[in-house]
Formats: sequence, structure tokens, C-alpha cells
Amino acid sequence: MKKILLASACLFALAAPASAADLAARPYTKAPVAMASVYNWTGFYIGANAGGGSSHNCWDTTSVLGAPVPVTAEGCHNATGAIVGGQIGYRWQSSNWVFGLEAQGDWADLKGSSTSSPAAFFPLVNNTKIDAIGLFTGQVGYAWNNVLWYVKGGAAVTHNKFSGTLGGVTLDTANETRWGGTVGTGIEFGFAPNWSVAVEYNHLFMGKHTDSFTFLGVNTRSDSIKQDVDMATVRLNYRFGGPIVAKY
Repeated sequence: MKKILLASACLFALAAPASAADLAARPYTKAPVAMASVYNWTGFYIGANAGGGSSHNCWDTTSVLGAPVPVTAEGCHNATGAIVGGQIGYRWQSSNWVFGLEAQGDWADLKGSSTSSPAAFFPLVNNTKIDAIGLFTGQVGYAWNNVLWYVKGGAAVTHNKFSGTLGGVTLDTANETRWGGTVGTGIEFGFAPNWSVAVEYNHLFMGKHTDSFTFLGVNTRSDSIKQDVDMATVRLNYRFGGPIVAKY
């Protein structure tokens, strides 16, 4: 009996290491890949903007009391002031490229004046006021996650009020809505889900337009006025839709 027990113990001692060696190795599990949050600029947005602008206006007389005269330069002046308004648009993103369409409307208070040159109506003072600006543009941009740099271009419109004054008394006036073109650029930063802030600059090419000035319904003169506008604004946008997509 003792021999049987001793033999069994020896067999167990020999078999145990072999059994341990035959056990399957613990499988290796690869750590899960972390998901990166990528900002997506696609969607409709609406926002507000505020800033300032400067309009350069050059006046040339072309007629007096309805009679044509040789074109006579009256001088140039800058009309400067504040701008505030809003914008609405849509963007879509393909890889890092972002494309968009936007309409912007601003109340403006750009004012300036200069005394007419002696060859024209000295000491008449010519005054320019722009009280509204509109932009209708397309955009192309490149995004680095939540930072977007873009360029834009399209149509521009200004509403102008021109007048001639002498000793502070208004002698004649002219109003117009003028269409032109614009190019601009901006950089925008997405700082929270759906919210972004941008700094933008635009130059407006408004060209020349001949305006007829009147006093009590009588045509006093006509001036060809060349106009350009520079404007810089800070913009705050809210975009509708999910701003974040998961990317492995």
C-alpha cells in the first residue's frame, strides 16, 4: 500500500509542471485607440458684428444748373465712423477645405467732409455720409480643426447721403444706393460647441457714380463721386447643428 501511494505521489509531481506548461497563454489585447474630437464647420449660422470703417470719396463737378461744364475736381475726403450689424450664412466642409455663402447687413455712421477747391465752389463744403452697408459674398477657407482662415468676395452695396453746406447751412443734397464689389479675409476661432468668434477685413470697390444735387427741387449741380470703403469688424457666430465629429 505504501508503495502504491509513493508511486502516485511521484506521478502527480511529474504531471503538474507539464499541465501548467500546457495551459494557453493569456491573449494580448491591444489598447483601444483614443478618439480625437474634430471641429466641423458645416451648417447654417447667424451672428452679429461690430467695428469701424473708412470711406474715401473724391468729387468732380460735371454740370452746374443743368448745363454741362468741363470736369472740375473739387477734392477728396475720408468718411469714418462705426459699423454694427449682423450676418447669416451657410458653410460646408470637405476635408480641411471650407466653402460658404453669406449675406451681411450693417448700420453705418461714416461721415466726412472737405472744402471744395477754389477752382470749383470754394468755400462750399462737400459732405459724405454712409448710413448702411450690405455684402453678399462667397467664401473659401482652410481649417485647422477649430481655427478657420478664409477669403471672401462678391457684391457690395452702400447707401449714401451727399450734401453741400456753406456756413453750416445746407445748400443742396443728393441721396443714392450704390452697388459695387468687395474682397475680404478673416480668421475665425471656434471656442465652444456651436460658437465662434472672428476678426474680418473687407475692401469695397464702389466705383464712380454721377449724382444730381437739388435745392427745393431745382438741380444745382451734378458731381461724379468716386468711392472706396475699408471696414474691419469683430464677429460672433452661432452655428446650428453638431459641431464635433469623432475621428480615429
